[in-house]
Amino acid sequence: MIWLEPGTRYRAPKRDHYSGGALLFWARIATNGRTDRYVFVGGFVTAVRYRDEILHPFMRPFISAMGTDVIFMDDNARPHRARLVRSSLESETSSRIA
Repeated sequence: MIWLEPGTRYRAPKRDHYSGGALLFWARIATNGRTDRYVFVGGFVTAVRYRDEILHPFMRPFISAMGTDVIFMDDNARPHRARLVRSSLESETSSRIA
């Protein structure tokens, strides 16, 4: 909330525009702890990259260790919703929350 003196106008502060980069990372959080962050180097995260760099090396062993009672939840980003990823997850998990 912004408080102004009566009769004054709001003027938005000036913004500094700069060319900044983006850092894309992934981490697993579960009841038994969390993983280190995985940083995606170069480019965008596609469904293929998500499957090959996250699901197969990180989630497959985790799901195997947890057994059939695991519930997988993601943040519903586009790469997570892709048909390729859904079919990969359906073959390995019993439940999924999106």
